[in-house]
Amino acid sequence: MHVDEKTIIDLLNNSGLVSKTDVAMAQKKAKETNQSIGGVLVSDGKLTEKDWNSMQAVSLGIPFVSLKGEKIEPSVLSMIPEPIARNNNIIAYKKTKAGLEVAMLDVDNLSVIDFIKKKVGLKILPRMTSSDSIKEALTQYKKSLQADFEDIIKKESASIKAVSEDGKPGEEKSEKELKELAEDLPIVKIVDTLISHAILQGSSDIHIEPGEASLVVRYRIDGILHDAMVLPKDTAPGIVARIKVLSNLKLDEKRLPQDGRFKIVSDDGNVSFRVSTLPTYFGEKTVIRILRENSKGFSLETLGFHGEALERIHEGMKQRNGMLLCAGPTGSGKTTTLYTMLDLLNTPEVNISTVEDPIEYQMARINQTQTKAEIGLTFANGLRTLLRQDPDIIMVGEIRDGETASLAVNASLTGHLVLSTIHTNSAAGAIPRMIDMGVEPFLIVSTVRNVIAQRLVRVLDTSKEKYFLSDAEKKSLEKVIDMNRMLEILKKEKVVPTDATWETIPLYKPKPSEESESGYKGRLGIHEVMKITQTIKELILKGASADEIEKRAKVEGMMTMLEDGIFLAVQGRTSTEEVLRVVSE
Repeated sequence: MHVDEKTIIDLLNNSGLVSKTDVAMAQKKAKETNQSIGGVLVSDGKLTEKDWNSMQAVSLGIPFVSLKGEKIEPSVLSMIPEPIARNNNIIAYKKTKAGLEVAMLDVDNLSVIDFIKKKVGLKILPRMTSSDSIKEALTQYKKSLQADFEDIIKKESASIKAVSEDGKPGEEKSEKELKELAEDLPIVKIVDTLISHAILQGSSDIHIEPGEASLVVRYRIDGILHDAMVLPKDTAPGIVARIKVLSNLKLDEKRLPQDGRFKIVSDDGNVSFRVSTLPTYFGEKTVIRILRENSKGFSLETLGFHGEALERIHEGMKQRNGMLLCAGPTGSGKTTTLYTMLDLLNTPEVNISTVEDPIEYQMARINQTQTKAEIGLTFANGLRTLLRQDPDIIMVGEIRDGETASLAVNASLTGHLVLSTIHTNSAAGAIPRMIDMGVEPFLIVSTVRNVIAQRLVRVLDTSKEKYFLSDAEKKSLEKVIDMNRMLEILKKEKVVPTDATWETIPLYKPKPSEESESGYKGRLGIHEVMKITQTIKELILKGASADEIEKRAKVEGMMTMLEDGIFLAVQGRTSTEEVLRVVSE
């Protein structure tokens, strides 16, 4: 179903919505830029997207529909899984005797139409719609899922309660009984729904926390924990047992913490889950880390690196030896940054080996080793063995102690490129931390190339609200950041005009919407990349403090995390409040 160019041009000329001159100019521009005529007219503001889609529908002989304000039956909506609906801008909205009516932006997407046809076993009837219409319809997935979820919990937990009341109170269940409970259909449904709901919400972690009278389920979304559901206390043993079965953990071990993992393979993409159980006063607390396996991987640019910081990392990665350190607290995205760098370095010419705790992502052609402290396989012992495996590049999950730090430094001295993480709040702070671990300053200056420090900030949703800094807000920001220096950075990077002032630069606030209750959606890194230059080497050898090193690094062009955050805020990607919240943590 391709739109005939002559037909569409005739429709445009006769529509009265756009002049013939504009159509002719758009036709010329479309050929030069390899775009559609309608796409050019819409981007130039000559035609609305809705009008263009309506004309396409007319030219193809298919109906144009608007889903705004239309309540879609949950059973019909769920015929197309949400990830597929979002990725392909397609919504199932009506089921008739003739087939399944689907609203979409690209009716030429035959592969997705064929996929849905095979999945639902019905004739697919494509309908043209607008992006606003799709966007509004997508919000119904969340409502539909929440309703289904509550219904399942209500039904299934009632049956679980009835079963549990048959047993004696306080009676410990055997491994066989726990296994039977884990395979009980109500329990399976509840756990499956908890996990699917978390994935669709974009959660990074699921917290299942036992209390005195209930079981609280919380999701971490964009770094913030949210209450998802309160379940009856009776569901706890079955839910924990089910998760243990999935992750191959000991069912009858409740006194000691356990770690495991499992994977879900689907047409929508593979998802890995890392499971941790911990004994608490009211029972076992379970935390599930959700790790989405993206076949396309990340790039340093998509992680938020830009400008000189990006150049410094690429320069460091070209070295045959030395150390690249990534600093930050737990959950700041350090491991993701290292994995991205490894992905870029992963070529047939090099041998890459890692020692990690835990292995978060499995990577092809990379030899990954999981530490096991209980049997003596620590970071230090693992690294010592790796050096006998003829590696070119080594990744150490974390430098935690002096022995690991010393081995990593020696490895980088003997012709290996070493990547690792370290728990410090800033890039400059990594240097005194390594000295505290017993690494000699002269060894640090000989090996460390770059230190990256980072945090994750929430990204503003499209419903964001524009505003300008008041005098009071400007004075408040001046207490934590050099506003004049920041303005010069923005001008140098051509983010704002050369004559811009803080009074003329727009900033943005979150605006809650149906799609995003917080006004934020997704996260992005803010970074500082400190290059170990000759002058900084001299400061390290003199025993300078972290503040002195950072001051010199700023003179030599380093943008601090706070400055990088304000940089993103001026671009409209996050808010100043979010940046200050994250940096001050």
